[in-house]
Amino acid sequence: MWGGRFLTKDNKLNNSYETLEPLFNPKSVAILGASESKYKIGYLQVKALLDGQFSGEIYPINRKAKEIEGLKCYPSLSDIPNDIDLAIFCLGAEQVQQALEDCAQKKVKAAIIFAAGFSETGEEGVKQQETLTELARKSGIRIVGPNCVGLVNLSNGLIGTFSPAILSVPLNDQRGVGYVSQSGAFGVLTYMAAAQNGLSFNYFVSVGNEMETEFSDIIEYMIHDPKTSVISGYLEGAKNPDKLRSLAKEALDRNKPIVVMKTGRSIAGSRAAVSHTGSLAGSDKVYDAFFKQSGMVRADDYEDIISFSKLFLSNKLPNGRNTVIVTSSGGRGINEADRCEAYGLNIIPLSSKTTTEIKRFLPNFASASNPVDLTAAASVSNPELFIAPLRALIEDPDVDNIIFTEFPFSWTAENPLLQEFIDICSRSNKFVFITTFPLDGMSLPPGTPELVKNGIPVIPGNLNPIRGLAKLVEYSEYYRKNQEANVFNSSKKIEKQRLQSLLEPGTTLSESQASVILERYQIPTTKRVIAENPEKASQHANKIGYPVVLKVDSPDIPHKTEADAIRLNLKNDQEVKKAFNEIKRNALNYKPDAKINGISVQEMLPDGVEVIVGASKDPVFGPVIMFGLGGIFVEIYKDISFRIAPLTRKDALEMIEDIKGKAILKGTRGKSSYDIEAIIDVLLKVSALVTDYKDSIEELDINPLIVYENGIKAADAMIVVGNKVDDKATIRG
Repeated sequence: MWGGRFLTKDNKLNNSYETLEPLFNPKSVAILGASESKYKIGYLQVKALLDGQFSGEIYPINRKAKEIEGLKCYPSLSDIPNDIDLAIFCLGAEQVQQALEDCAQKKVKAAIIFAAGFSETGEEGVKQQETLTELARKSGIRIVGPNCVGLVNLSNGLIGTFSPAILSVPLNDQRGVGYVSQSGAFGVLTYMAAAQNGLSFNYFVSVGNEMETEFSDIIEYMIHDPKTSVISGYLEGAKNPDKLRSLAKEALDRNKPIVVMKTGRSIAGSRAAVSHTGSLAGSDKVYDAFFKQSGMVRADDYEDIISFSKLFLSNKLPNGRNTVIVTSSGGRGINEADRCEAYGLNIIPLSSKTTTEIKRFLPNFASASNPVDLTAAASVSNPELFIAPLRALIEDPDVDNIIFTEFPFSWTAENPLLQEFIDICSRSNKFVFITTFPLDGMSLPPGTPELVKNGIPVIPGNLNPIRGLAKLVEYSEYYRKNQEANVFNSSKKIEKQRLQSLLEPGTTLSESQASVILERYQIPTTKRVIAENPEKASQHANKIGYPVVLKVDSPDIPHKTEADAIRLNLKNDQEVKKAFNEIKRNALNYKPDAKINGISVQEMLPDGVEVIVGASKDPVFGPVIMFGLGGIFVEIYKDISFRIAPLTRKDALEMIEDIKGKAILKGTRGKSSYDIEAIIDVLLKVSALVTDYKDSIEELDINPLIVYENGIKAADAMIVVGNKVDDKATIRG
């Protein structure tokens, strides 16, 4: 054993989630730099543990003081007679290394380091942090920070933070949500906002510079923690995306959603994220793909974390998108209906049977259509009208979600009408929740605690619960698909091919060179031959069969159309010879120093649907696959989707479903559908290729890839090779 960790058989340090237990549930805590001054962090930390009623032992370390707030002080760690699980560093950056060495000597298992002045400050700070990291790893000490706000565990009173704001907000009965943040201050603000809206995070972790313990390590701990139902957080850049992706799958299997606010959508926001904590913010579209592919919920703002969590804690998942609004204000009902449609929820017309049933109980001036308008009478003189439509909607098989935009303020917990409302909801699988207008003193009806206790969320409109519901619906759909044990959850094994002789480092491959690589991975390409002169081109064309296509084959001219170096639908020898001379002349005029392998003579493919399949190397996630319709669709409309390699068959199918042009592939105006399975096959083979050679292939484009009713062929291709080629034999699963 080394501190809180142990060595595996291959002498690697085990960083499993169990080794974080001393961080979250220490039996003893030492405060290094404890102070008698009420204005210093060392005092605030001692006071926070006392005010939080920490269940373990507290040992302030101060060389001069005898006691702080009634607790005995010790001159140093070594003077404490007992073992220490957690040390909290209330020290300046210059004191941290010696203190960490003291912790190693004392065999402390975990530490929280608040001090800034390390990797976020520049090269010197990076070196200092690397020294600390090495020391922590050798000593087996799990560390949160440096440059962090700390860690909170409400279940044992561990308020491991100097922020007084954490203790300034009310503690609520509704918990079960863990929160981890790469921003300390924003994390505290989110913690406070949640608490003020009736939701207390059972865990709060500010990871700071992620010196030794990083974002996904905390996620892993929360996945295995029985007290945590929802995992949430604030992310600027994933440091270990492979681990995060794996954990997201594990969380999905357990029906434990991960809902994360990922910043850096804008160019300016992305730049700021890099300088803030040293995070590497990848392309936001790639992050979007990562969230979709992994089943993680992407929060647009902190309100989504609060709303989604409160909705999920009702312990009921929506069955679909069909939504009905019940309101006592026609205007508000229309406003919420617009919001629902904008977020992808369906405001459905009610069946005649349901409408007739609702009308039986409403005044004739009320509306029984969707939104159901009870009129102001329900809010003022006839609150029983809130129950009338509920009974009918509960029985309607087409209804999935029921939203009440107001609720009676006369219904307290003891009111029989409130109990009747709760009883109706509890006997149904419909998702029912209440969203109120955010006015001071009117946001939460008196019956709110009773409703929430019985699985009926009540969320003020300023938290955008409609968007929260839409995200919960999306999560529910993804969760149920994940639960289906079918072929979509796996992919055919594709054996890695040896390409060392074909991937010359630092080059761009010509179309013919790229096509050879595609063929090695059994991706269909056109028949083609490279001709050195017009006569050879004519001979090859006759063998291939007219009509044919001629293109320049040059690694220096990847975009042949721009160079006017391509000719289509050539029907005879004369046209071929003429085209050969024109293409060669245009290519040299376009780029006089271009290396030209020759002119490629290819079969002229019949008409089909042009699509594009591409791959690029993202600095965070590695190989990323792109799919979309080709031609003007990709250039003008940018109708494309992304996923992170390696792909499963399910990923590939979802990429096709993501694009707006999928209707063309499925057949329109009486046309037959095109070969979707062939597209999936190419996507999986490209994924295997760029995964096998992730250190080599920087970019790959197959454009156009022509799809037919039966079959598919790559008409053009380009590959950019990086400076490193990895050719170790593997089997792709």
